[in-house]
Amino acid sequence: MDKPQEECGVLGIYSQEPLDIPGLLHLGLLALQHRGQEAAGMAVSDGKEFLVEKDLGLVNQVFTEERLSRLRLPEARLGLAHTRYSTTGSNLRFNAQPLTARTAHGVLAIAHNGNFTNAKPLRDRLLREGATFQSTSDTEVMLLLLARLGHLSLPEAAAEAMKALEGGYSILLMDRRTVVALRDPHGVRPLAIGRLPKGYAFASEPPALELMGARYIRDVRPGEVVWVEEGELKSLQALPPSPAPCAFEWIYFARPDSLLDGLEAYEARVRMGMELFREAPAEADMVVPVPDSGIGAAVGYARSSGLPLEYGLYKNPYAGRTFIQPTQALRDLKTRLKLSPTSAVRGKRVVLIDDSIVRGTTSRHIVAMLKEAGAREVHFRVSSPPIRFPCYYGIDTAARKELIAAEKSLEEIRAYIGADTLAFLSEEGVRRAIGGPVCLACFNGRYPAGVPVEGEKLALEIL
Repeated sequence: MDKPQEECGVLGIYSQEPLDIPGLLHLGLLALQHRGQEAAGMAVSDGKEFLVEKDLGLVNQVFTEERLSRLRLPEARLGLAHTRYSTTGSNLRFNAQPLTARTAHGVLAIAHNGNFTNAKPLRDRLLREGATFQSTSDTEVMLLLLARLGHLSLPEAAAEAMKALEGGYSILLMDRRTVVALRDPHGVRPLAIGRLPKGYAFASEPPALELMGARYIRDVRPGEVVWVEEGELKSLQALPPSPAPCAFEWIYFARPDSLLDGLEAYEARVRMGMELFREAPAEADMVVPVPDSGIGAAVGYARSSGLPLEYGLYKNPYAGRTFIQPTQALRDLKTRLKLSPTSAVRGKRVVLIDDSIVRGTTSRHIVAMLKEAGAREVHFRVSSPPIRFPCYYGIDTAARKELIAAEKSLEEIRAYIGADTLAFLSEEGVRRAIGGPVCLACFNGRYPAGVPVEGEKLALEIL
């Protein structure tokens, strides 16, 4: 689908009593599968042994029962897990996480969601100083920074390393003794804390905590380092907070049942739809969401407009992930495999609601399908502003030259996708709907956490 591509999901568990750590992490990863479908991995420890399993593929493809059994330690109390979409470094097995290294802290594992915008100059400096790298992921840059801070405790080393890092990130670290969680000073990427009966858990989104048997208590604050010491949650404010969490978490990425920094994703999407009707009403007979990402905003638009919400597009639940096909014709057929119109649209004026338009190709196919199915008019409404700039903080929004809103006017986009009318939600509408400070860099080009000197996804593969 023509959407901003996934980011990553991270999980961590610390327990004072033995648990089935691999089983719990497996459940948590399934709750975060939407955050990355290229690779998955786990690290598990009982305080002595330190086991790691990871590979390319979906969570259930990687973690068969046989593979999970290899990670089961009778006295396991700690674990880390990751599901990946590559935003820096190719989709190769050696880039799958958690990444591990033997350091002065002992064996150290890291799981990372986001991007370091200064990874290239830091990596070049480390290489000049004699460091060696085993991956082409920016995550390994932090791992080697931590390795050079072996005279400090792991939480102190994490806080010190944060001073050298720029960008948007949420990170989990694990040695044989504890799990450490940290978040960049802008809080761009989410990270939640949950309470276990005798321990703590960490996850990119709260629904994963619930599946692991943890009760959500709060989020890791921007610029904060959190860890568990002798069963107690400890905290260090490593960097001054300047909150600017990613708006796209509420617009599209997070599960609708997620609570992010105290703000519910589903309710924010409903409010976006209500704001969208206020800004761009349409004379129509029904509201139709593009499933599943347009549903919340469509509910809000229908609620404010008084128009009925109709099941005008069927989403095939068995279509699976759409990979790039060798010809445009096959790519077009893949869209039809995933989505098809229902009879509800025949003879009707339709308000079609989606959360974003990236390249415009999928939107064009959907409008054409609705009109072929007999829709009299299609009024396209988008519950986010036009995406005109790439994201450098862990979302693959495509290069700027591929973003239709960076190259075409509103009228040109409307003509290209074939809609009768087209409107996007304003930046102010997004802010009102979310109700807190947010990063809107992909809409306005104002990047709160800096931009990379070399923004190419594969920059770290070039020496």
